[in-house]
Amino acid sequence: MRERAEETDIAPRTARAVTIAVLAALCAVYALAALPEAGPVALVAGVFAAQLVYVLPRLSRLRGPALLAVQAALGYALVLGTGASVSVLGFTAGSLLLTGAWPLAAPVLVSAAALQALRTHDALLTLDVTITAILGTLVVYGLTRLTERVDDVHATRMALAVAAVTEERLRIAAELNDRVGRSLDAVHRELAPAREGAGASRTGEEPDPGRTAEVVREALAGVRAAAADYRSLSLAPDAATARALLAAAGIEAEVRIGHDEPLGAAGGLLALVLRDAVGAIVSAGGARHCLIETSERAGLVRLRVVSDGVRAAGDGAAGLDDLPGRLARVGGEFRAGLRPDGRFEVEAAVPARPAPPEPDRDSAYALSLGLLAAVVAGFSAKGLIFTPVPLLPLAAVCLLAVGALQMAQARGRHRGALAVQAALTYLPLPALGAAWVSAPSFLAGSLLLALPAVLSWPLVAAAMAGTGALSVAYGLPPDVVANRTLSTLVTGLVIYGLVRLAQLVRELRAARDRLARAAVVQERLRTARDLHDLLGHSLAAILLKCELARRLAGRDPARARAELAEVAEMAERARADMRSVYGDQRAMTLAGEAESVRSVLAAAGCRAEITLAHGPLPERAETVLATVLREAVTNILRHSSATRCAVTTASGAGRVVLTVENDGVRAPAAPPGSGLGNLTTRLAALDGRLETRVAAGVFHLTAAVPVPVTESAVPAAS
Repeated sequence: MRERAEETDIAPRTARAVTIAVLAALCAVYALAALPEAGPVALVAGVFAAQLVYVLPRLSRLRGPALLAVQAALGYALVLGTGASVSVLGFTAGSLLLTGAWPLAAPVLVSAAALQALRTHDALLTLDVTITAILGTLVVYGLTRLTERVDDVHATRMALAVAAVTEERLRIAAELNDRVGRSLDAVHRELAPAREGAGASRTGEEPDPGRTAEVVREALAGVRAAAADYRSLSLAPDAATARALLAAAGIEAEVRIGHDEPLGAAGGLLALVLRDAVGAIVSAGGARHCLIETSERAGLVRLRVVSDGVRAAGDGAAGLDDLPGRLARVGGEFRAGLRPDGRFEVEAAVPARPAPPEPDRDSAYALSLGLLAAVVAGFSAKGLIFTPVPLLPLAAVCLLAVGALQMAQARGRHRGALAVQAALTYLPLPALGAAWVSAPSFLAGSLLLALPAVLSWPLVAAAMAGTGALSVAYGLPPDVVANRTLSTLVTGLVIYGLVRLAQLVRELRAARDRLARAAVVQERLRTARDLHDLLGHSLAAILLKCELARRLAGRDPARARAELAEVAEMAERARADMRSVYGDQRAMTLAGEAESVRSVLAAAGCRAEITLAHGPLPERAETVLATVLREAVTNILRHSSATRCAVTTASGAGRVVLTVENDGVRAPAAPPGSGLGNLTTRLAALDGRLETRVAAGVFHLTAAVPVPVTESAVPAAS
């Protein structure tokens, strides 16, 4: 993503560079014709400088009626005062089209035609120059508008990502309120008497811990299902976990991601395939290298896991038996077995997520193609004006073919079409003669579009030299030779600029959409982490308390009611946890979480020894450490038979360290789940670290985050 972001950052500069280069080339034609007179060259430089105001954002404050008046004065001064071609007025007309004064562009072009008619009294030459002025107008307008579109798309990329995340949060809020909120509301109704402190409802009924536990189980199942759904949109967490698991087993892992996210609803199956395949490879032993690769084509997202060291197909396929049927039910594919080279391969595919509709996505490209068609038609018309009548049919057919190939070139790098266009450029020369000398102009544009710069620019230079040589050979005047030679480059740049800017808009749109999709994926992954770490823990603790109250109800009703009253408070916190999942992260404190942990562990029959000796912490760091503590205790309750748990914090050397130790580790230890992976991600965001180990039947978890020394120097109360 970093490389793609850098690519989009240079796109506006590239667009402006292309536009400025084309405008400079157009002005160079007029400057060349004015040499060696310094005055006309200075006026041309003024025309160019004024046009830059519409291209460079930092000069935008200069735009307005005064600038238009200056441009008009410069243009008419060139035409009337120095005898320059009236086509230079195309700059003024193009600028008018870019502003609210666009209706005045037509009178400017009409005046150009009238001045040319008065100057030469030659209808064909007047038509030729008028077409040139119109083409200049379209080029100035089109390149500037396309540059603006590049800037617009670039400027909105972050806004689109933020909007996508906001919309996703609203969707997540609706989903969680539907899947989990109803269950929490039911818990509140069940615990209303305990919450009111009455001990009994208005109907005289005591809260039923068993019924409340069933409701909590339903809510917890909804949380886990929602977290799994959100995680299924991305393979990134599972790929990272797989890499870590392979590294822990001494297996070199190579990961190649070639699909777009978010995945569709079936994406969770690919994550399951990845987990099971890597687990089978680690269990089989003997592997030294494992490749994890994804790709997307033909409407399918495909996952391949390839490893060496597996001696038989059965060794690597353990636990994969039910996957073919599950993938087939969603329209996917599955295959596992030894390859001819002896490596074990698992391959699975699921349908890709359908692309959203893209209304009005090609408006800039349509503008580019429309302007390109007008430019091609205009230059073709100019070429036909002075073609002898007997040669008109042949010239028209050749120009039509070249124009069609030019438009095809605009849609992609078709080098076969480029070869055909080159043949059509030079083969008709013996028959058409001087009337066909300007044909390489189209070829220059195609070369710049179809070939890399290291090849295209030497070929364009060769085309220019060929145009000059042919013009001399046909006995054209020196000024015409120079004009046609330079026009080969200018026309090529115009064609290249129109198409390249449209391509930049398309590329930026694609990059902007990738950024928005990535933001949505990250938001869903964050939601999955928070569901697991916050709401999942809260509901698990409530369930534990409900079970304790149910056991106490017969022999100690007062204690049972007290436990249910605490459950009511925990349910309130669970509602706040749910709101924080789809809103801003709720700040947590280590002291507050430690008290909750003490209560929960006591309910589970585990002795808690808590010593907090850290100093004041930044809110974000303390929230993350409190989350680590919460997840650590959740794992103790789910994965051990602990009778003792020690929680300590310490400050020093610019960091705060949280340590959680518990006995009762079940052997063999379960592999790290998504909880510890979530904590690693949270800590990494603060440049922190998480370490876990088992020694002598005791599980040790250590989390450390860096904090300013001034904030960690004063110990907190235990």
